Amino acid sequence: MRQKIFSALLISCFLVSCTSHYPKKTPLSQEQILAKSSRTEKNGWIQIHLEGTPGVIGFQHGYLLANEIIDLRGAMEVRNRQMTHRDWEFYRNESYRILWHNIPVEYREELTGISAGVNARLGEGKIDIKDVVAMNSICEIPDYYVPWLDKQAKPSPPEHCSAFAATGSWTKDGKIVIAHNNWSEYLIGERWNIIMDIVPEKGNRIIMDALPGLIHSGDDFNINSAGVILTETTISGFKGFDTTQVAEFVRARQSIQYSSSIDQCVALLVERNNGGYANAWILGDNKTGEIARLELGLKNHFLERTTDGYFTGANFPVNEKIQKEETSFDPTSPDQSSNMRRQRWEVLMKDNKGKIDIESAKSFMGDHFDTRRNKVNAGRFSLCGHLDEDEAGIPGVSWDAAYFAAGAVQAKATDSNLASKMQFWAIMGHPCGESFIAKKFLDAHPEYNVQKDFLRDMPGNVWTLFEKR
Repeated sequence: MRQKIFSALLISCFLVSCTSHYPKKTPLSQEQILAKSSRTEKNGWIQIHLEGTPGVIGFQHGYLLANEIIDLRGAMEVRNRQMTHRDWEFYRNESYRILWHNIPVEYREELTGISAGVNARLGEGKIDIKDVVAMNSICEIPDYYVPWLDKQAKPSPPEHCSAFAATGSWTKDGKIVIAHNNWSEYLIGERWNIIMDIVPEKGNRIIMDALPGLIHSGDDFNINSAGVILTETTISGFKGFDTTQVAEFVRARQSIQYSSSIDQCVALLVERNNGGYANAWILGDNKTGEIARLELGLKNHFLERTTDGYFTGANFPVNEKIQKEETSFDPTSPDQSSNMRRQRWEVLMKDNKGKIDIESAKSFMGDHFDTRRNKVNAGRFSLCGHLDEDEAGIPGVSWDAAYFAAGAVQAKATDSNLASKMQFWAIMGHPCGESFIAKKFLDAHPEYNVQKDFLRDMPGNVWTLFEKR
């Protein structure tokens, strides 16, 4: 009884705090807080609409995705223990200790709101703010902070994603086309199925894909109401972390919420950069037709931009200074996945110059051509990677084991016409549409049975159009 009373008081206090930015003094009820939010499901995706103050948005998010958030936390715990041999309590405490004090009040309120929404839906004590911070830092604390803490005793961060942007004479209509596929462990990637439409109290409206419980996209495919389109791919072999600076997940969210140009977006990504989740950011400004690539290390950053050209990403460092000073990457190795995917991108761009459109983008995301072996082969060298079908992992990174359950888990694509209406196409599961069956995989590779309680199927799916709701 005491716990129920305490739970009710906590939720009541939070609901009152949610109204702090509103002119009226009467606290909003839970029903009023949820009134402008919604949840729908289609073709493997869950789309949610969130609207209001930071606390309100957070509460809506946590309430609508409560079960998915708790499920993801369990999968993250298994993933982090398998990859780094550290337990969830370590990640809860370290993420909070290192990152919380540098998180702006706006996002503290949103993160707190997520935990309150989950507990309101499922019962007090299901989750707390440390869990939510640890979940939001999944891309930086396990793969960047821990190797830095261990003095690089462990392999480098995994290679996440393939992406491109093209504009001018390279596209069919002379306007921007941009697409991205997400490379992740299937354990996490099969849960990367949220489409968020966020109308914040301040800043731009945002539509993006995300993991449940995240205030940022995570794999970073974002469109905002000011015409900015933002995606990225990670920089392979990256080493470095600064515990005194601002989390990548905060800077990623700020950059899409508060920018209306490439310059503003870049400034927000660079300011107080902690080196976590070091990326080659690919940007577009739909108002001007300009695209850009920001290669953001910890010590160095470089910006390229054009109104007639293309930029690609497949985890390769482009700038020689970043490559030599901040990575262990070998740009000459034919066994490096990112080198072969980079070559494939060059062929696709040149072969399709002047013809690139949204259908081309979808096709690229599901491409299986293996440049290393010179044949169609869905493995570590194809843009749509299926590492679970490959007899060797990616050397030098934490996916270096044979038949590792990782690869392309979903994809998104948009162009200028769609982005102007805040729309994009997305496919959940392998972008090629092929299925992954967890039991079949574990039966064939019992060495991965540590994942058996959380690894699940990724059914073959179809591209689906999403828009603001």
